[in-house]
Amino acid sequence: MQVHIKYFASIREAIGQSVESVDTQASTLGQLRDALIARGGPGAQALARDRVLRMALDQQLAEESAMLHAGCEVAFFPPVTGG
Repeated sequence: MQVHIKYFASIREAIGQSVESVDTQASTLGQLRDALIARGGPGAQALARDRVLRMALDQQLAEESAMLHAGCEVAFFPPVTGG
């Protein structure tokens, strides 16, 4: 299935792009993250498991167990703090 991915802040800078569409066999956000890491390159480090990051599915914060669907929008971004 095809999913649309948006990258924000330091993740976008590391990967060198803000959006992409990918075909994936992943069924959850966590599986998609692992598949993107497996591609290697700067994205592997930006999305690495030892890094804390937030994920959203269709513009709603979501856990790694959230189920993907064809055409969904996934976003990866670093945690933000406010004051």
